[in-house]
Formats: sequence, C-alpha cells, structure tokens
Amino acid sequence: MADELRARLNGEVIDRAHPAYDGARAVWNGLIDRRPAVIARCSGTADVVETVRIAQKYRPVVSIRGGGHQVAGSAVCDDGLVIDLSGMKGVHVDPAARIARAQGGVTWGELDRETQLHALATPGGEISATGIAGLTLGGGFGFVMRTLGLSCDGMRSITVVTADGTVRVASRDEEPELFWAARGGGRGIGVVTSFDYGLQPLGPEVDCALVIHPFDRAEAVLRAWRDATESAPDTVTPELLLWTVPADPEVPPELHDVNCVMVSAVYGGPAGAEAKAALAPQRDFGPALLDLSGSLSYVELQSANTWRFPDGDRYFMKSHFMDELNDEAISVLVDWYSRRPTPDCLIVVRTLGGAVARVGPDDSAFAHRSARFNVSIDAGWQNPALDDEAIGWARSAWDAVKPFSSGSYVNFAGLGEDAGELRSAVYGSHEERLERIRAAYDPEGLFAPAARRP
Repeated sequence: MADELRARLNGEVIDRAHPAYDGARAVWNGLIDRRPAVIARCSGTADVVETVRIAQKYRPVVSIRGGGHQVAGSAVCDDGLVIDLSGMKGVHVDPAARIARAQGGVTWGELDRETQLHALATPGGEISATGIAGLTLGGGFGFVMRTLGLSCDGMRSITVVTADGTVRVASRDEEPELFWAARGGGRGIGVVTSFDYGLQPLGPEVDCALVIHPFDRAEAVLRAWRDATESAPDTVTPELLLWTVPADPEVPPELHDVNCVMVSAVYGGPAGAEAKAALAPQRDFGPALLDLSGSLSYVELQSANTWRFPDGDRYFMKSHFMDELNDEAISVLVDWYSRRPTPDCLIVVRTLGGAVARVGPDDSAFAHRSARFNVSIDAGWQNPALDDEAIGWARSAWDAVKPFSSGSYVNFAGLGEDAGELRSAVYGSHEERLERIRAAYDPEGLFAPAARRP
C-alpha cells in the first residue's frame, strides 16, 4: 500500500521507517500514542482521491487528520492508514461575496488571520490552534455563537471525497443529505477537503467582559451568572470557568494559579458604547479579584487561551448539555472542581440559545439546539503517572453531573472507549438518519471506524 501511494501521490508518504514518522503521528493531546502503518500527507484533493481509492483496494483501518487538535486523538489510528490533510493550508477570502474557502488542514487562527483583513468572521472555536475541519463537522462552539451560530451554521458548502473516490460538493441544494450530516455529525461521511463559509462583519476590535472572582464565592457567582444569562441579548455570549488565575503579566503575581471563578462574555458586534452596555451585567456579580474587561482585536481574542493548552500536554474532556442549571447542579460542579488533581483541570459552562437555537431542531445533524448550557469537564496534566487519577477525576465528575444532562457534545466526548456509551447522547433522534446517510455514501464501511470514534 505504501509503495502504491508513493507512486501515485504528489504529497509525502510516511511509514514506520521514515525519519519523520514520530513527528507525523504526534497530535496535540500527548495522551495519544498511536502507531499507524502509513501516513499519506496529501497535497490536495487529487491526492485524497488517489488515497481513498487505494484504501478501498487494501482495506486498512482509516483515520483522517485535519488540525490534529481533537481530544480523543481520532486523527491517528493504530496499524492503519492516516489520510493527513495538515499540509493543505489554502485560504481564499472573497470580501465582496463574504465567503471564505479554506482547505481541510487550516486552523482557526489561520482562517481568522485572513478573514480579519476585511473585518469579517465566521463563528470559530476558542483555541486558535484547533483545526477548522473537526470542530465544524462536530458542530463548533465559539465565543460569539449566540450571535453568529455554531461553526457548522456558518458553513455554506463542503468539497468531500466519498468512499468511492468521487469528489462531491455538498450544500443545501447539492447532495443535501450529505450536507445535513456534515453539520454536526460529519464523522464517517468521507474526507472533507475544503469548506466554504459565509462571513459576517465582526472586528477588527471586539468588546469583552472578563471578571475574576474568588473561589470561596463560587456558588453565589454561578447562581447570579445563571440568572443573568436568562436576560442576556443574543449579541452577548456568556461563559463561566472554574479554573485558576492565569500567570499573565497583566495579573499581579500573588494571584497567579489561585483558584477562581472566571466570568467572560463577548459582544458579537461593533466595539463601542452599545457593546459595553450589553456586557455590563456580566461584570456585576459582587466583589471581584480582577476586572480585565475591555477591547481587543478579534484575532487576539481567538488566541488568548491557546497558550494554556500547549501541544504535548495530556488532556481528557467530557461534556453534558443541560436544559437548566439548578442550584443542586451548581453545588455538584463546585464540589467536583475542588477535588481536581492538577491546577490545569477546569470546568467550563457555556451558554447556547440565540442563533444556535434559531436553527430548526432537525435542520442539521447537531442534535442539541434547544439546550441552554454545555458543561465541559476538562482534565489537563503533564506527568504520565497522573493519567489514571486525572482521567478518573474527569469521568467521576461527568458521572456526578449526568443526572442533570440532556445529551453530550461529540467534540468533548472522552476517548475511544467512551464512544459506544455516548452515541445516542451525542446524536439523539438523529442517529438513525445519520447511519442511513453514511451507509448510502459508504456501503462497504471504509470510513465506519471513523464514524464510531468520538
């Protein structure tokens, strides 16, 4: 298979004897240590077509790598073939039509850099190193999702190589079932080589609230914040984190790494007096340790937290959607955060609604349009000796929150062994339709292992 790939691809083919092998198989999450047989580093869509056709002939286990930033490390597989798009970095912005076309290896930081030349944006993730492909296909949370929607809502069309080696364009008008599946349930439909996104005016400056409260007031702040989200306009996307104060030069050294409650919110429109007034309620939850609210560039916003999640550290994340955040659930969250095994463990509560909820519940594969919150239990650590303790903490905290859950988010869904347990919680009533679409485009199951991963 490797020899045939080398003969037919313009891109590099990397096997276990290749000097670049260990670097090519590494992904963002240092917990993932998989050894594929062959990595096909595609240079473009034609390389992907050849790779898929050769995969049909040899039938290896197949995984697909875009940005390589996914928690479960599904970009790489043991003993199989990795279709690697990480070198496919093309971005073209048409500011007049307000459309951006980006290839499958592009990260959000790379896309934002190009669209912000024209003060335009499509709803992206919260970490600039995240790949556009995995985040978009799984739904895609971001700092302005209540205003602009999920990442998959900004998607106008995709170019995808399906299991028969055919290049298809999927949109609302062409291959509509394939496009439906790609919007929130896109694992296992093929190899998406490029995305067309609609762009909205946003930036270059945005206004944000960021207020850090002492942890001994955590429950009171959470309750007040929850109540304030009820009346937050769609232009504001609030978020709350149980975490530690960052070791940032703007922060007094004596507060570095202190437990805290971080209340943040972004205004999804022009910076100025109207934005500051809309954000004001997010800054009014009692005495604070620090108020770092203000204006910054959209590109800076999108990369502000990236340094806190460095490549090669170890990560495990699971999440719950919640229709309400009652006082009992708040107590559970605060209690489990206080048991965290390392300072890099955190709990994030994101608000949905707004533009997310305005999409019909069956108009995309994303199955949780009506949820009000998503709670993510995120373990981070460096020492492999802490693997069991850190993963155990996150799983136990997730179990404790499960009674309040209305479903789970595929992009924060644990590791491979969690996939079966979570399938119905992730896809809900859309699971059967997704399976029919996957079977129609991949009757022999070439991408079935990818579809089964978190």
